[in-house]
Amino acid sequence: MARKSLVGVVADELLDRIISGEFPPGSSVPGELELSARHDVSRMTVREAMKTLEAQRILSVERGRGTFVNPLNRWSSLEAVLRAASEGQNGAAAAVQLIELRRMLETGACELAAHRITDAELDGLRDCVADMRKAHQSNDVASFVAADLAFHDQILHASENVFVAVLFEPLHRVLEKGRTETSNVPDIQEHAIGHHQNIYEALAVRDPQRARNAMDAHMQQTLDDLRSYVLEVPEESCQDARLG
Repeated sequence: MARKSLVGVVADELLDRIISGEFPPGSSVPGELELSARHDVSRMTVREAMKTLEAQRILSVERGRGTFVNPLNRWSSLEAVLRAASEGQNGAAAAVQLIELRRMLETGACELAAHRITDAELDGLRDCVADMRKAHQSNDVASFVAADLAFHDQILHASENVFVAVLFEPLHRVLEKGRTETSNVPDIQEHAIGHHQNIYEALAVRDPQRARNAMDAHMQQTLDDLRSYVLEVPEESCQDARLG
């Protein structure tokens, strides 16, 4: 267990250095001797740590040349990608791509929920919107974010598709961080409240297409607000941005 723990420590620190930009995509990472000296561990421990990152497709070994960092879009570890999204340098691209992912999944989940949502779940959504209004009026950002996340979680579960909820669970930390940043802007809060009300009303009448359209409009407004109030960069710049 001790050796595995050391392997994890070495792998995590090297990943941190990659995410921070010290070793950008395409660059080579230090060799076994340098890393073993840095961490005061055996070369075997370093080798196992490198194998861990190689298995996650974060690193590629080229025989006779060295070990190189792969672009982020080749990584296979969701946890590592989420760390890069929340801690990495290209936050604008990460934020935009996260909304793109949400748009793909949440519009469909909302459409499914219109068929399957219960009266109790609708009551829960209505309460979430009411909580968002109260938090907005009292300038309570933490409560606003909690109500916002709860609203979306309720819809994901109301879709009754087990895969959707499981896919979103690892994203919660990144979503909470992003919501806190955007929800500090009062105008964004007002936009969100209006769109959440529209989504609730579409689900209340159990209209799948209206529900899908309402969620899609919310995602578009979220993207527009992110660009206008938070990133403060032209739309084309976000579209051209790439992670890794």
